Amino acid sequence: MITAKNLSKSYGSLKVLKEIDVSIQNGEIVSIVGASGAGKSTLLHLLGTLDRADSGEILFDGQNISDFSDKELAHFRNQKIGFIFQFHNLLPEFTALENVCMPAWIALNQGEKKFSEKEITAKGLELLGILGLSERSHHLPSELSGGEQQRVAVARALINSPSVIFADEPSGNLDSKNAEELHHLFLKLREQFGYTFVIITHNEDLANLADRKLLMQDGRIVF
Repeated sequence: MITAKNLSKSYGSLKVLKEIDVSIQNGEIVSIVGASGAGKSTLLHLLGTLDRADSGEILFDGQNISDFSDKELAHFRNQKIGFIFQFHNLLPEFTALENVCMPAWIALNQGEKKFSEKEITAKGLELLGILGLSERSHHLPSELSGGEQQRVAVARALINSPSVIFADEPSGNLDSKNAEELHHLFLKLREQFGYTFVIITHNEDLANLADRKLLMQDGRIVF
């Protein structure tokens, strides 16, 4: 699905990524581990098109996206990629359902009509149901627990039916019980829908649940 070749990235004089080669297969769960500063988040941002490499290329289903314009990348990202971060980043004035539907509504308003507004709402409710939040769909984030808020963020990442979900420390802000539930939710979503996950984590339990664990050190994948 994703093949990165010879990726390098520097910030000023600091070389963060050093000629990285990595591939992600369709339906695979891959964890990326390593000490802080190893380059994990930078790699995720490059693969997720949130930032650009200084050199190298990224192929997505055989298509080289490295030379896409910013507008083309934004469209590609909205249609193909979902993101889950340590902090859920829910919009506090919107309900759980509205937060979930927001990326699809934005795409619709930009003329990228993948679903109608009615279909988007129905899909948002369906995703919240799958994640055990049917009764919480019209609650504001402030009325939800931390675990519930993160599950809303997961549903939001899935609303546009992405090909791959990138998660950066997704359980880092959760207690052990909610973290474990989130970890097994990823497995359930992969088994039920075939989603591909690339997960950065310091949580060894989550890392070991993955099909493959990559270790980064000093800007390189060493194992």
